[in-house]
Amino acid sequence: MRRFRGLLRRRHWALRLVFWGGAVLVGLSAVALTELGNLANQSFLALYEHWPWAPFIVSPAGLVASLWLTQRFFPGAQGSGIPQVIAALSTRGGESPTRLLSVRIAVGKIMLTTLGLFAGASIGREGPTVHVGASVTSAAGQLAGIKRARLERALILAGGAAGIAAAFNTPIAGIMFAIEELARGFEEHASATIIITILIAGLTAVAVEGNYTYFGVTVATLAPRQWFIVPACGIVGGLAGGLFSRLILDLGARLRTVVATHPYRLALSVGFLIATLGALSGGSSFGTGYPQARALVLGNAHLPWFFPVTKWLASLASYLSGIPGGLFAPALATGAGLGADIGRFFPNAPLQAAVILGMVSYLSGTVQTPITAFVIVMEMTANNTMLFPLMAAAFVATLTSRLLCEEPIYQGLARRLVERAQTRAVAAEEYDGPA
Repeated sequence: MRRFRGLLRRRHWALRLVFWGGAVLVGLSAVALTELGNLANQSFLALYEHWPWAPFIVSPAGLVASLWLTQRFFPGAQGSGIPQVIAALSTRGGESPTRLLSVRIAVGKIMLTTLGLFAGASIGREGPTVHVGASVTSAAGQLAGIKRARLERALILAGGAAGIAAAFNTPIAGIMFAIEELARGFEEHASATIIITILIAGLTAVAVEGNYTYFGVTVATLAPRQWFIVPACGIVGGLAGGLFSRLILDLGARLRTVVATHPYRLALSVGFLIATLGALSGGSSFGTGYPQARALVLGNAHLPWFFPVTKWLASLASYLSGIPGGLFAPALATGAGLGADIGRFFPNAPLQAAVILGMVSYLSGTVQTPITAFVIVMEMTANNTMLFPLMAAAFVATLTSRLLCEEPIYQGLARRLVERAQTRAVAAEEYDGPA
C-alpha cells in the first residue's frame, strides 16, 4: 500500500513537472513571438522608409504567401487563435482538439504571424500567443497521458490565459481573460492550475525580457469636473468597436464563398488596400500599432487626425483576408487614436487620460469583455489612479457595442468553428452510413 501511494505521489509530481514545463514553454513562445514580431515590424517600416512604393509589392505578396502556407501546411492557424481556443473548450463541439490545438499549429502561428507583420498587415501577436499557449499546454497534457476532460479543459484554459499574461506582462489581466472570455465563468477546481501556469509563464517572459510596462508609465488622472470625457469615449469607442465586430462576423460569413473559391485574389486585394492605407497615413497604419499607441500614451506622438480611421480599416481588411494574426494590439492602437481625437474636444481634460480611455473603450467595444479591458490597460500603463474612469468607460463601451453587435466577436467566431465541425461530423456519418 505504501509503495502504491509512493508511486501515486511520484506520478502526481511527474504530471506537475509536465505542466510546469509547458508553462515555461508558453513564456518562451511569447518571448519568441514578441522578438520575431518586433523584428518583422521594424524591418517592414525600414523598407517603407527607404522605398515608399515597396508595400505595394511586399504587402500583396506577403499576404498571398501567408495564406498559401496556412492552407497548405498549417490549416487551423488562421485568424486570431482565440476563437479556436474557445471552440476547443466547448463541450458541444465535435471538433477534434488536434484540429484546433497542436504543436504544428503553434509553430505555424508564430511563423505566419511574423510573416504577416513583415508584410505590413495590421495584426497583433497577443491572440496568436493565446493560441500558441493553449496548444503547448494541450500538448503537454497529451504527453502526460491526461484523459480526464475537466483536466484537459483546465490545461487549455490555463495555457490561453498564460499567453495573454506573458505577451503583455499583465498577470491579473491573464486571469480575468480566462474568466471573462475563454471560459465565460470560473471553475473553482481549475483555479490553481490556471494561476500557477500564468505565474510560471509570466515569470519566464520577465526573466528573458525583464520587467516592463507594455506602453510605459503614465500619471494621467481625471478630476471630477473632467469626467464628461468618460461617457464620450465609452460611446464612441463602443460604436466603433461594435461596428468592427459586426462587420467581421457579417462580412466573414458573406465572404466564405469567395474565400473558398478565390482566396488568393482576396488576399492580393487586401494587400493592395493595406499598402494604400499605409501610404495615405504616412505608414502609421502598418503593423501592430504598438509604436503609435505607446507614443500617444507617453504624449509625444505626431500622427494625423485620421490615424484611427486608417488603422480601423487596415485591421478589418487584414482579419478578413484569412491570414494568422490577432486583434488586440491593433485595437489598442485604434482606441488610442480615437481617444486622442476625442480629447481635442475636451481641452480641460489631460490628453493622455483621453488616450487610455479611448484604448479601453474601443477594446471593450470590440471584444465586449470590460473587466479584461480595463485591467489590461491599467496594468500596461501602471496607472491605478484611472481605475474608476477606466471601469466606467469600459462598461459604457460594452453596452453601446451591444446595440450594434449582440454577440461578442470571439464567441461568434468560435460558434461558427463548432458549427462547421458538427456539419463535418454529420456529413462523415452520412457518408459512412450506407457502408
